[in-house]
Amino acid sequence: MSEDEIEDSSAPLIEHLAELRNRLIHSAVAFVIAMILCFTVWNPIFNFLTAPLCKAMAGQGHGECGLIMIKLQEGFFVAISISLLGGLFLAFPYISYQLWRFVAPGLYRNEKSAFLPFLLASPAMFLLGAAFAFYVVTPLAFDFFLGFQQGGSVLGEGGDGKGIAAIAFQGSAQEYLRLTIKFIVAFGLCFQLPVLLTLMGKAGLVSAGGLKSVRKYAVVGILVLAAIVTPPDVITQVILFVVVYGLYEISIFLVARVERQREARLRAEGLWFEDDEDEAAPKPEAEAEAEDDELLAESEGWNDDPDPGQVDDSDASKP
Repeated sequence: MSEDEIEDSSAPLIEHLAELRNRLIHSAVAFVIAMILCFTVWNPIFNFLTAPLCKAMAGQGHGECGLIMIKLQEGFFVAISISLLGGLFLAFPYISYQLWRFVAPGLYRNEKSAFLPFLLASPAMFLLGAAFAFYVVTPLAFDFFLGFQQGGSVLGEGGDGKGIAAIAFQGSAQEYLRLTIKFIVAFGLCFQLPVLLTLMGKAGLVSAGGLKSVRKYAVVGILVLAAIVTPPDVITQVILFVVVYGLYEISIFLVARVERQREARLRAEGLWFEDDEDEAAPKPEAEAEAEDDELLAESEGWNDDPDPGQVDDSDASKP
């Protein structure tokens, strides 16, 4: 195909921008529709999200499970928050489809085969992380927090005037929902680590050896992340650290597998070249100093040689 044919077949920039606008409009409309649908059923969704709390409170001996509204408008914002989260979940498949339709025409066949699995794996891993947070982490965290309650009475017990102050949980609906969403989103994003690193490894941006060499720095970073995104309790921090570090080790394995596949493909195509280990290996210090001395001696010898253009007077005076 000639250059003129390529230029004629390529769409102008304005057409790409118009297509991007249409894709964004379709995605926004799908998100709004999904959000409205979730707003109509926000009560069942809220009941589903409060199930771990009710289970933890039942384990602590509480017969009732209820949350209060500290502010008058708090219930409305709870419904809006649930609608936004549910709308994003419902509309994400359609949004990802619009993203794929926009970037797919500009990809080669091998790039499509590499990008499409990661586009499908990303929401699956997010759902896996969200389910792990909801069914494993939040019950443990709520049991830990509710364990600091204390039975008693402010007015006193036994009529002696020495009462025991009661500590009872009366949680805010909005605050509980914010904490639960924080758990779900944090673990969902952390479960994207293998997808992200494997995609970067397929693009050649990271390597398995490089990930292994920075393992100790990754441990520190994961500890800092666990301290930031989780509440100040040791249980959830340890769980998040163990999970994310395990995902990091899985990412190293996946990147190494991608590198082996790339090497096998290049060997089959005859495009793989082994590096010369002798040339790549660093020379010993003594050998390097000897070579430097030899080069210095040669340079001094060249400076001592007479100029070829000059003629020795003693040789010229001889018959």
